[in-house]
Amino acid sequence: MNENSFKVGLYIRLSRDDGNIESDSIISQRSLLNQFIKENNYKVIEEYVDDGYTGTNFDRPAFKKMIKDVELGKINMIITKDMSRLGRDYIGTGELIEKYFPNNNIRYIAINDGIDTFIDNTNNDIAPFKAIMNDMYAKDISKKVKSSLYSKMIDGLYVSGRCPYGYMKDPNNKNHLIINEEQAKIVKLIFDLALKGKTYHYIARELTKRKIKTPASYYSYIWNTKSKELGIWVDTTVKAILTNQIYVGDTVQGKTKKINYKLKKTIKNNPQDYIIVENTHEAIIDRDTFNYVQDLLPKNVKRPEKKRFYLLDGLLYCGDCKHRLTIRYQNKNKTSYTTCNYYRTYSKYHVCTSHTNNYEILESIILDNIRDICNKYLDKNKLKDNIKNINFEDNILIIKKEIESLEIINNKLRENLDKTYMDMLNEILDKSQYLRVSENIKKEIENNKLSIDNLKNKQKNLNKIDNKKIDNYINKLLSLNNISRELIINLIDKIYIYQDKKIDIIFAFNNTT
Repeated sequence: MNENSFKVGLYIRLSRDDGNIESDSIISQRSLLNQFIKENNYKVIEEYVDDGYTGTNFDRPAFKKMIKDVELGKINMIITKDMSRLGRDYIGTGELIEKYFPNNNIRYIAINDGIDTFIDNTNNDIAPFKAIMNDMYAKDISKKVKSSLYSKMIDGLYVSGRCPYGYMKDPNNKNHLIINEEQAKIVKLIFDLALKGKTYHYIARELTKRKIKTPASYYSYIWNTKSKELGIWVDTTVKAILTNQIYVGDTVQGKTKKINYKLKKTIKNNPQDYIIVENTHEAIIDRDTFNYVQDLLPKNVKRPEKKRFYLLDGLLYCGDCKHRLTIRYQNKNKTSYTTCNYYRTYSKYHVCTSHTNNYEILESIILDNIRDICNKYLDKNKLKDNIKNINFEDNILIIKKEIESLEIINNKLRENLDKTYMDMLNEILDKSQYLRVSENIKKEIENNKLSIDNLKNKQKNLNKIDNKKIDNYINKLLSLNNISRELIINLIDKIYIYQDKKIDIIFAFNNTT
């Protein structure tokens, strides 16, 4: 193949990390490549430019177009300033130079590195080592960027590119958030609805009905991109807003991390590893309201797939293992029934029992129980004293039992973890099954630890009772004809159902602040 038969593709790349290096600018690379073309009298077919793309992977639009043109036969020669412009991943770059280009009869030249795959020279021999050096450089840059971002997060500086809904970046300081008044009104509306006991699903429907612009459509409007959720609020968006501590004025970062510097994929960090700095910007929601809503949220769950409304949904717990009870509808019998989630997940390990109950009968018994309390304590002061006694005496014992129960469960889970490992060694489980089961068990142990910590904090706050709220709920309680969902979730903290059919109703007054 003579020099005039080459159809040349010029490849230029500049990442954000290289942006301050003048010698690597798009203009300087183009100038060098054009001078080389002129000196060698090559014919340029196409120029491919990836501006702002990392070299640690090959998911770049211009690079992918260049490879497509190679396979179409449009070009048969690729020239870059040096190997690092082609890529900084030594495995991928090596595959290209050593296998892909030769297999496709592509001549590759890296000008500054003296590499030319159609000429036998020593520079070609050391190409793999150059690729490794480029990879190490990328890794070093990644560490420096990560360290810089971590320092900023520790100082409470906001480093994410996108602002949380309700805020915008301070024009005088890109690492500081200020309130977006238009969006903040919607955030307050969402919290107001949650305080009334409305579910994620209800709030999402209400916002959509009112034609309130979603966060997705807002960002789509700014960036002129398309979104599948334009104008439609979904449960997950509402939940993300209601559980985001940013709205009380705290910066919460480090929720995710990259698997490594070569991949875009991220994984979620454990909540205890989040970087939280308090009072870094103006709050939209006061801290007491936010904390109270967090107590209500588990009760406000109404899963989208559930077509039936259940008054006690989200309040029912297994009295033996302390996990949630699910309410399911059985078409065959036209009946709803409860079952222990923990039992369903780990039934073969015998950590709990089914706790199956007819939901309609269960609801009737529980509501009758509440009405009995009304009839028994018609005197408001006497009722208030009895509720306080429940808070200071019964609830303390119940919380203590919950903690003990969770600690026992964690011990069983650790035993099950050891058992699954032995099952893998004995080839009862394959490795993928073991990893999946063990990961679930580990998550369960961590969740139980968090629950224990929350219960211990709850013990400390049992004496904090808002008498005005108690009076308000008692007035409603004494006039119960039709019990609303709002009243139920404000009145009841949890309802424990035991295998022997015993029922414990825990009032929510100890959660008020």
